[in-house]
Amino acid sequence: MSIDGVKALTFDVFGTVVNWRDSVAREAEAILAPLGVQEDWHAFADAWRARYQPAMQKVRDGTMPWNKLDDLHRMNLEDLLAEKGIGGLDEATLDHLNKAWHRLDPWPDTIEGLTRLRRKYVLATLSNGNVALMVNMAKRAGLPWDAILGAEVARAYKPQPEAYLRAADFLGLKPEECMMTAAHNNDLVAASKVGFRTAFVLRPVEYGPNQAKDTRAEHDFDVIADDFVDLAQKLGC
Repeated sequence: MSIDGVKALTFDVFGTVVNWRDSVAREAEAILAPLGVQEDWHAFADAWRARYQPAMQKVRDGTMPWNKLDDLHRMNLEDLLAEKGIGGLDEATLDHLNKAWHRLDPWPDTIEGLTRLRRKYVLATLSNGNVALMVNMAKRAGLPWDAILGAEVARAYKPQPEAYLRAADFLGLKPEECMMTAAHNNDLVAASKVGFRTAFVLRPVEYGPNQAKDTRAEHDFDVIADDFVDLAQKLGC
C-alpha cells in the first residue's frame, strides 16, 4: 500500500508534540523554589526523564507488574527527590509536582500543524503516557486529537509491538493504514516492523541545546519533516 492509503496518523507525544524539558523545568521551579529548594531546573527535568525508560523496562520484562505512567513518574520522582536530599513535601505538593507531566507546552508549530493534518487524517496519540495524562495535557494545550490511545489502552509500552498493533486495531485500521509520527528514530523503526508507515519530525532541542541523539532521520522513513507545518505541507494538508 502506498502512502496514499494512510488514513490515520498516530503520534508520539513527549518530545514530538510537546516540549517536556522546558515545561518540567518551569513547573519544578514554580513548585519547589518557593519552598527554598535550589536546583538547576533543566538538570532536574533531565534527571527525572532519565528514569523513564528504565522504569518502563521493568514493566516490559515482567520485573514489575503493570503500572501506568503517572505511577512510574511518581516512583521516579520520589527516588530523585531522595537522591537530591529534598524532603518534607506534603502529599498535595508531591501530587501536583508529579502532574507537571500533564502540563507540558506544545512546540510553536504543533497546533497549526495538527489542525491542518486533522482535515485529512484521523489523529490519535500513541504515547506511553496514560489516558488521564494525555487528556489533561490536550485540554490545557488545545491539542486536537480524535482519539487517545497508547500504552494504558494497549497494556503495552512502546516499543513493544502490541502498543502499535492494538492502536491500529482500536481505530479499525490495518497497520499499513496508520502512519507513526515521531521525533525518535527507535519509535519509528519499531512501528515500521509491524507494518506502520512512518514520519520523522525533527525536534533538535528536545534534550536541550547540546542534543546528541535524534538530530536527524537515521533511516529511510516515508516522510521526513522539519516540523508539523512542514509535515502538513508534505502530506497535502
